[in-house]
Amino acid sequence: MTILPLIFTSGLASGINAYAVVLLLGLLGRFAGADSVPSALERTDVLIAAAVLFLLEAVADKIPYVDSVWDAAHTVIRPIAGATVGALLASAAPGSLPEVAAGAMGGTTALVSHLVKASLRMAVNTSPEPASNIVVSLAEDLAVAGLVTLAIFHPWLAASVAAVLLVAGLLLVWFAINRIRRFRARRRERKAARAAGRAQPAERAYSTQP
Repeated sequence: MTILPLIFTSGLASGINAYAVVLLLGLLGRFAGADSVPSALERTDVLIAAAVLFLLEAVADKIPYVDSVWDAAHTVIRPIAGATVGALLASAAPGSLPEVAAGAMGGTTALVSHLVKASLRMAVNTSPEPASNIVVSLAEDLAVAGLVTLAIFHPWLAASVAAVLLVAGLLLVWFAINRIRRFRARRRERKAARAAGRAQPAERAYSTQP
């Protein structure tokens, strides 16, 4: 089923930037003759709406902490978009995969990739300068564009790349969580040591009183 890797890849990309996925798929279907793209995504009103929302996300996603607020608001939107795109892709290829199963695959993949993205962006926001947010956001946009375009013409290769990126993202999240836990543990230890250091002179002063 050649539609499976396209659904998986579009779902993963939707978890990163759903509006870019809808816009790219629609443009590729309308102007590049991509037969796997459903006609619903090629409509002019859909393309305009996706383009406007993509521009809004392009700005919000590059501002520290605003990007995390934007991600929180899209915790529901991106999985729904991934599920919708997956179901539409299945409907454009009758007999390849039931639309419900396609929607479940696209939505689940989008949710996982969204959680990875949101977690990593929260970690990036701990940096005191905004350049890292801009670089990461641009890298995400380029990754989405590359994956979606590759998925149209080489779906299995795109799905393989998407799977590697998803695993790498999960490992980075695990590493970041461990780093944060160790940092908090060290901070608690330092606070406890300072509190103990202040308590000892007070105890000695009290014991020397007549």
